[in-house]
Amino acid sequence: MRKEDVLRLPSMPAAGPSYPAGPYRFVNREFLVITYETDPELIRAGLPEPLEPIDQPIVHYEWIKMPDSSGFGSYTESGLVIPARLNGEEVNFVSQMYLDDDPPIAAGREIWGFPKKYAHPKLEIVKDTLTGTLEYAGQLVAMGTMGYKHESMAGNGDLTRATLSKTQVNLKMIPGVDGRLEVCQLVAINLVDIVPKGSWIGPGRLHLVPHVNAPVADFPVRRCLGAHHYIADLTLPFGRIVHDYIREAEAAATRLAAE
Repeated sequence: MRKEDVLRLPSMPAAGPSYPAGPYRFVNREFLVITYETDPELIRAGLPEPLEPIDQPIVHYEWIKMPDSSGFGSYTESGLVIPARLNGEEVNFVSQMYLDDDPPIAAGREIWGFPKKYAHPKLEIVKDTLTGTLEYAGQLVAMGTMGYKHESMAGNGDLTRATLSKTQVNLKMIPGVDGRLEVCQLVAINLVDIVPKGSWIGPGRLHLVPHVNAPVADFPVRRCLGAHHYIADLTLPFGRIVHDYIREAEAAATRLAAE
């Protein structure tokens, strides 16, 4: 294998890469998002600086069913997203993610820094209820329910497009061969080529169970504010670095040494 061949590989291992080169297109991606209030001090503790809390202490708990994903196949994802502010812009900080497919776990962590772990989420229609569940290590850690298609948000898709277009921010951490962090960054992503296909709101409820390795219940539900169900096609492009902790620390050390 020549050096130039190595540089063209999309991912490890060289013999059968874990995922192909992007960008990545998702068709009929289905979301259940339950928004709730939690304790403001927990929000502050869960946001890495320089992210700042917004005025209302809310969390979005999500289930996402992805039946047709370029390079990744078919899988389901679940996790916590915390609305925050970065340099005056309102963003969504992706706090925890759990899914059932190896390629998007590897790609998500290595490229964008999504905090992905292997688990067993499920999103399904049970009679008159849109139901999301998350099992980790054989135990139920989350269950969300929504009245199925109670109120249609029919129109030109602006609400869904705006929701999906909002900047997402991840804390990307990758250690080097010496065990110390070689990459420690805030990475921002904006979904593109969004085609809304349906949108509904309705009553929602969320139940979270404490678990040491899937600590979604660390942000307890104080009051459910509502639920949003929507379907769209979209593309996940590559991201950009918006804060580099290691460079900041090195620059601070250089300034201190010069004083």
